[in-house]
Amino acid sequence: MKKGHDLHTARAMDEFVGQPGLRFLYVSAPDCSTCRALLPKLQELLGDYPAIEFAHVDAAEVEEVAERFLILAAPILLLLIDGREYLREDRFVRFGPLRERLDRIHELYAG
Repeated sequence: MKKGHDLHTARAMDEFVGQPGLRFLYVSAPDCSTCRALLPKLQELLGDYPAIEFAHVDAAEVEEVAERFLILAAPILLLLIDGREYLREDRFVRFGPLRERLDRIHELYAG
């Protein structure tokens, strides 16, 4: 299981996503039951990908995240490669297809 970082400011978020490499950003909302249920499953999945750095942002705490990534509802899962958005999943995530895409990306980038 990958613990990751909790980002509490827009600056911390910008520093995290601006770093080179594979970055996975999970954006949640405080009163979102789907967000709470999805987080441990996502952390377990990302534990299989050592080259992917993981961070969590609460959209209510860091309001700039919605504007920066054009987010209308939570949860949102974003994979960034060298600071650019490469993959986006929202609300109802199908983990089988997500794992297949992450396998390919991880193999190409970190393999």
